[in-house]
Amino acid sequence: MTGFGKAVVVFNNKRITAEVKSLNSKQLDLSVKLPLAYREIELDLRNKIAESIKRGKVDLYVGCELIDGTPSSTISIETLKQYKKQIENVSATLNIPAPADWYSTLLRLPDVLHSEQNNAELPQEEKDAVKGVVEQAIDGLISFREQEGRRLEAFFEEKIEAIQQHFNHVPQYEEERISKIKAHMLESLAKLEVKEHDKNRFEQELIYYIEKLDITEEKIRLQNHLNYFLETLHNAEGQGKKLGFITQEMGREINTMGSKANHAELQILVVGMKDQLEQIKEQVLNVL
Repeated sequence: MTGFGKAVVVFNNKRITAEVKSLNSKQLDLSVKLPLAYREIELDLRNKIAESIKRGKVDLYVGCELIDGTPSSTISIETLKQYKKQIENVSATLNIPAPADWYSTLLRLPDVLHSEQNNAELPQEEKDAVKGVVEQAIDGLISFREQEGRRLEAFFEEKIEAIQQHFNHVPQYEEERISKIKAHMLESLAKLEVKEHDKNRFEQELIYYIEKLDITEEKIRLQNHLNYFLETLHNAEGQGKKLGFITQEMGREINTMGSKANHAELQILVVGMKDQLEQIKEQVLNVL
């Protein structure tokens, strides 16, 4: 969901600039900064962004400057005088020093800068120009997102394939794992110095123990999740949340396989799958 778009348009004697930036977010979180003269079309701009950008922390900035360098605002001398007089009175009354930098202090106070444009009605042509430049910036952001999306698609395919490769090696250790479990149990039984034992009961207990460590169901579900992730990735737009849910389910199956493994090589495969899955989880937040 990260992206950036910028556009500039010249209208009469003004250069109007629009910038749109987006970061990851579970829903649309929109912040808008406009010149005071354009506040009347803020709602229209918000609606346009909401239609085009479904999710993300989005910042819209619109700036306007005069091309010929003529100031768009004038300084109110009388207001400055009044403020300066009040500050001097406060300084004398409270016995505190006056500001070291009068200019920066006074110019930040309300109503010192006065803009004629702020009081004038905004022409429809200028409204359309502002809306148009914002739309261009949005288009730029969407284009940026699409490029990022193609990169992420290739990244996810690579990581899912890496998990699949680890997963494909799991069956080769399962028979060996069962043999080692049986050998370990026989060794433990021998250490007890029991001369005779019920072989049928031993086999039943062994089968029961091995069934508790069986990972057949986890393997089936994990394979289904891997297939479903790729299917969802290639299917439609706006699947980011669904992909996030699928990665959570994949993680559960991999963790369960690890807890049941009881085999060094199988644990190594599980760690490899976890590593690839964590990289997917970090990037899936960037998907709408």
